[in-house]
Amino acid sequence: MAVSEIPVIDIAGLVAGDPAASAAAGRAMREASERIGFFYVANHGIPQALIDSVFARARDFFALPEEAKAAVKVNKRHRGWIGHGGAKMYTGAKVDLKESFVFGLELPEDDPEVAAGTPLMGPNQWPEALPALRDTVYPYYEAVLGLGQSVLRGLALSLGRDAGFFAERFARPLARGSLIWYPPQPPDLGQDQFGVAPHTDYGGLTFLYQDNTGGLQVLNAAGEWVMAHPIEGTFVVNIGDLMHRWTNDRFHSNPHRVVNTSGRARQSLAVFYDPGFHTVVDPRDLLDDPTQAKHAPVACGEWVVGRFDKAFRYRAPTG
Repeated sequence: MAVSEIPVIDIAGLVAGDPAASAAAGRAMREASERIGFFYVANHGIPQALIDSVFARARDFFALPEEAKAAVKVNKRHRGWIGHGGAKMYTGAKVDLKESFVFGLELPEDDPEVAAGTPLMGPNQWPEALPALRDTVYPYYEAVLGLGQSVLRGLALSLGRDAGFFAERFARPLARGSLIWYPPQPPDLGQDQFGVAPHTDYGGLTFLYQDNTGGLQVLNAAGEWVMAHPIEGTFVVNIGDLMHRWTNDRFHSNPHRVVNTSGRARQSLAVFYDPGFHTVVDPRDLLDDPTQAKHAPVACGEWVVGRFDKAFRYRAPTG
């Protein structure tokens, strides 16, 4: 299928705060969100040099000896290295053929929410063996959070709400960044082996920057897998399950998967951009007639933790 099923949207005016351009970009993003749940954003304002540096530092990290990576093994806050076999998307699936390094909003131990034991919140784990990782990756993460606020302004306008509707709800986001490394996938592993098995994302929006390897596939309305080819200088943005609920099923959280048959390693940079932990996602917020709500309100953190407990091996109960 043609890549044109997933539109490329110029958001330069949205990022700059131009009212007319923001409204136009919002309409284009809404159309894509309702139809396929995916779109690319171009002219997003994040320097290519910064993106390239993150890819380079990620390569350095995944090339470290396993003991160095294991020194920052993922903890209960979902920060750190997840080795091959640490994730699978649904019961019965083979484990995903990938490694990842996960980080999030940097919060000290004496932050009130961290001190209270709020799940998934706290300081990151950065490898001592590679100090340049933090210095490159965290500024990139902060830049993507800023991009997220721009995209949310456009989406809010497209839904007939004030441009700032989402801003406070994402002010302290439960946003996980992930550096992802997919080794070459030998064909003899079978057609049920994936870099990431078919799944939907859990939360609000996902911002993905791909290298030029390819392999991301999206399920369209006809039930066909569409290639989301790498397009230089763009992020792939997709709708997650919480945004699907919040918009009362207007925006679609569509299944997608990664199959790396390129014969070489694949890299991607993902930021899973969710509201604050305590934010209540209620479709009545975005309905002119609240009685038409199809979903009950749900707290963001409770929802995400529940999904994590099923997807990640390190969270499985022991004993």
